[in-house]
Amino acid sequence: MTEFSQEEKDNIEKQFNEILASCPKCKKNEETIALVRKAFDIANKAHYGSRRKSGEPYILHPIEVAKIVSGEIGLGSKAVVCALLHDVVEDTELSLEDIETMFDSKIAQIIDGLTKIRGVLKTKAGQAENFKKMIFTLAEDVRVILIKIADRLHNMRTLDSMPVDKQLRISEETQNLFVPLAHRLGFYNIKMELEDLCLKYQNPTIYNEITKKLKGSEKKRVHYLNRFCIPIMMTLDKNGFKFNITSRSKSISSIWRKIQTKGIDFDNVYDVFAVRIILVDVPREEEKSKCWSVYSIITDLYTPNPKRLRDWISTPKDNGYEALHTTVMGPDGNWVEVQIRTERMDEIAERGYAAHWKYKDIDGFEKSQLEVWMERVRSSLSNPDVDALSFLDEFKLNLYATDLFAFTPKGEMKRLPTGATVLDFAFEIHTQVGYHAIGAKINRQKTVALDYKIQSGDQIEILTTESQKPQIEWLQFITTAKAKNALQQVFKFERKKDILRGQKILHDNLQENNIHENTTTIDKLLYGYGLLDKDELYEKIGRNELDLSKISEFATRKRSSKIVKFWKLQLRLSKAEDEEIDEALDPNIKVLHNTTNYTIAECCRPIPGDPVLAFKQKNDYIIHNEKCPVAIEMQKHEKPYKIKWISKSENAFLVSIYITGEDRIGILNEITRVISDQLSVNIRTVHIDTSENKFEGTLDLYISNLEHLNTLMMRLQKIKGMQKVQRIEIKNTITKQ
Repeated sequence: MTEFSQEEKDNIEKQFNEILASCPKCKKNEETIALVRKAFDIANKAHYGSRRKSGEPYILHPIEVAKIVSGEIGLGSKAVVCALLHDVVEDTELSLEDIETMFDSKIAQIIDGLTKIRGVLKTKAGQAENFKKMIFTLAEDVRVILIKIADRLHNMRTLDSMPVDKQLRISEETQNLFVPLAHRLGFYNIKMELEDLCLKYQNPTIYNEITKKLKGSEKKRVHYLNRFCIPIMMTLDKNGFKFNITSRSKSISSIWRKIQTKGIDFDNVYDVFAVRIILVDVPREEEKSKCWSVYSIITDLYTPNPKRLRDWISTPKDNGYEALHTTVMGPDGNWVEVQIRTERMDEIAERGYAAHWKYKDIDGFEKSQLEVWMERVRSSLSNPDVDALSFLDEFKLNLYATDLFAFTPKGEMKRLPTGATVLDFAFEIHTQVGYHAIGAKINRQKTVALDYKIQSGDQIEILTTESQKPQIEWLQFITTAKAKNALQQVFKFERKKDILRGQKILHDNLQENNIHENTTTIDKLLYGYGLLDKDELYEKIGRNELDLSKISEFATRKRSSKIVKFWKLQLRLSKAEDEEIDEALDPNIKVLHNTTNYTIAECCRPIPGDPVLAFKQKNDYIIHNEKCPVAIEMQKHEKPYKIKWISKSENAFLVSIYITGEDRIGILNEITRVISDQLSVNIRTVHIDTSENKFEGTLDLYISNLEHLNTLMMRLQKIKGMQKVQRIEIKNTITKQ
């Protein structure tokens, strides 16, 4: 703890007063001012003497978060109080009970939510769990997420003082979690700033280069936009419109995306700037017609690009965003984006979810798309079986998706992400419709399959039959989280039923054949059918996918144990001339005639066929591969014995193989078929990890000799999609006496 200078104390008080200035309620209500001052005094005392990595007093962080919450997001005094106190419970001795006593239960609840989702997590699974906790707060109090977004925004603004590894980790989590959340909740300015800051730390060279070019061309852009806007302003004024016109450059990250996707350089990004026309004092019922009137005026002045017209007034975005967008050819042949909206639309665009509630239920307007989306989120959360990683993947699927619109036969509109299929539409109507769907009739004309991709404006009649059941293949082409969650639930339920059914069938079959049901019997059946675990065995029996006539044969078959039976290393008695030749070639190597006790070295794990050396150790011999680095080092200090494997044996040696390749359905079955069926190799363990359509894994197998191993590796390499097959070391040692 360190003392603050008088200058620092004065600055803290000054920054606090800026909170009051940014909070509308704080300007008029003495009681509200007292509440915010109380929270500030508690936070200031709790964090007194603490400093951030940058060296500044820690209390400035909650103050800045409170300013963002009030000034940039537009929340009220309770959110400001929570922002000031958001680190107090975690970092000091104050408890939630203390907060509730000093303020109220709602403030304590919000701070509890903020405490639970605190921290930057290193693993994707950890980040996903953190994200799921955040989304759960949507069902409780959305202010938790809004304050958390403000907290992350300030942390990103002050990330320079952090080590590079932490900058990268925080910016990665921000890109994955907070950017899509800000986008979906309608905070476009915050979303763009977060994206730019992520680029700053993830690719500083590109960020600095684009920033420099934007600054260098700023005067030129201002002059150009004045030329562009003056005719518009004169015409709007002449037609009696009240309006404001603002202009801005596109964000650094969006310019970089365009450079990447279009394959162009900065100088060829023509629509770097955008103009926003905000209509003032427009009654709600006249908004649409007034915006289209302005559109007509602009397109009379400048030629529009018909492919770039976006009507977000007739069909607002899921996050409530409304506006008309068009791109027109300005002076000198440059494209300029123009956004047309009213004051109400602008406030929702700038302050997203927070502004949405200000206009909720005005004049009986219908439920907004943002509310519909929130209900969809809560519906996704109602499935307790979805793990955090799956939830994150499915949720992000629908965060950025561009919407399309389709209609039921009765004319009811359904909003879906671009790329959605007929089956997604069926689940959007009702889960049971999705389960029993067999196809659809599009626009009362053609009949299509379930994987048909919907075009915006399609009228869709879903065709169903009671005999239809969900198919596992459907997961390959559905796109919405709602459809995926519904299918995963039913498949999980059906699998449980199949396992129980299969378990009973197997139990009855073994009883009929007087075969004792135990672990050994199950292991024999797994080996016989080439399966990996008993649940898979029960499931396949329950689905009638296995030949039950083989149960008795497999269960009573005698087969060699999977426990390693190393060769008793009987060593060939070399002829005298062989000894002379060997010793003449290398006087440091002696020919070992006979031994009975040995240990296979754990560092290189040689198998029959490998060239090997033996090193004497008391009454035992350690067997190494000739190429083993440990053996090479040992030869500097002692003389090894040259030994040779006996050519015939039925014993098996444990070997590990590393494999990588393209992940696809059935790849694991092909691998196990090559190992067990074609080459009769016993499997000890199989471990496969998949990520982004790739897999990698290790196979622990029992191999008889080097020739056997080489044949197996060659067969595995021929499997479609296999990229690498490589022998690796095994980290255990077994001694044969």
